[in-house]
Formats: sequence, structure tokens, C-alpha cells
Amino acid sequence: MSHRKGGKVAEVPERRCIVTGEVRPKEDLLRVVIGPDGSVVPDLEERLPGRGLWLCPSRDVINTACAKNAFAKAARQKVVIDPALADRIEKLLLQKSLDLLSLARRAGQAVAGYEKVRAQIDEGAAMILAARDGAADGKSKIEAKARDLPIYTVLDAAEIGAAFGREKAVHVAVAPGGLAKQLSRSLRRLEGFRAV
Repeated sequence: MSHRKGGKVAEVPERRCIVTGEVRPKEDLLRVVIGPDGSVVPDLEERLPGRGLWLCPSRDVINTACAKNAFAKAARQKVVIDPALADRIEKLLLQKSLDLLSLARRAGQAVAGYEKVRAQIDEGAAMILAARDGAADGKSKIEAKARDLPIYTVLDAAEIGAAFGREKAVHVAVAPGGLAKQLSRSLRRLEGFRAV
């Protein structure tokens, strides 16, 4: 896949999911490696040494990979699979999302609260977070205001609140920038592990 960037065509790296066979941009997939002890190790940052095995970010895909021995087949070696691998990946993705959200807040790039979110949308926002356990009427009001912005409803109010140092937060707006891009990627991958 290629995208035009500054007059040049930039290649977007793609990888094939070892379970579904789908070829996608690697930023839309999860990478795992086989550790020295033969265990399957999630590599969210894509920095661990070794040949990466790529998977669509979904609880079903991870569970299928475990059940059908896809890791061993793709790695061509015996592997040790944690029976709670999908849960472990979900926890890692959740922690990464909350860390990025907290960092965006500290950098002044994320605001919480209905009125602050409305103001940030007017000033320019890259994305909206709405607590998945928030009231439906509040979500619909923010959705109407946000129009074309991506809205993520994958985190609970308590989880969002923790990133803001409070008990709960229902609505968040994140300003455009690198943190918003990283957070968007993390939340998209987390969606595959949570019923939204």
C-alpha cells in the first residue's frame, strides 16, 4: 500500500495475519515474537528481537491462533502458549492506551468534561473518547457536536478518570498530533478485545 507524502509516494509496510491470511498495514496488526524459552511474547512496541508474527487485533483471532497451533506453524518450532494470552494482550493494550491518554492530558492535548470537550471540538480535535458505560444521551450530544471525528467507546468512565486523576470521566477530546495518532492506534487495537 502507498500514500502520497510531500509529492513522493511513501510505501506503507504491510504484513499478513498468520490466522486470517489478511494483508493489512502493519499499524493495524499486533506483533508477537517467540521468546528464547519458546513462549509467545506480545510485542506492542514492535521492538523485540526475532521474527515477528502478525495477527489481526481481535480476541477471536488470538484464541484461534492458540487453538489451531498457528504460532508454532508460523514460527516452525514448538511454542509455549499462555492460555490467558488474549486477556494478557487486552491488559497490555489497555495500559498503553491509558498511559498515552495520561501523557496527552499532561501535555495539555487532552481535556475531560462535557463543556471542555465541546470547546476543544470547536478549537480542533483529532478524536473523542466517550465512556462505554456513560449515559446514552450524553454520548449522542457529543456525537452530534463531533460530526466527522472518530469517537472511541472502548474505555470505561473509571478507566478514563484514572488517566485524569479523578474517579470518573465520561467525555474526552484529544487535540491533533503525534499522541493522538498513537492513542488512536492503541484504542483501535483494544476494540478487538472488548465488546463495544
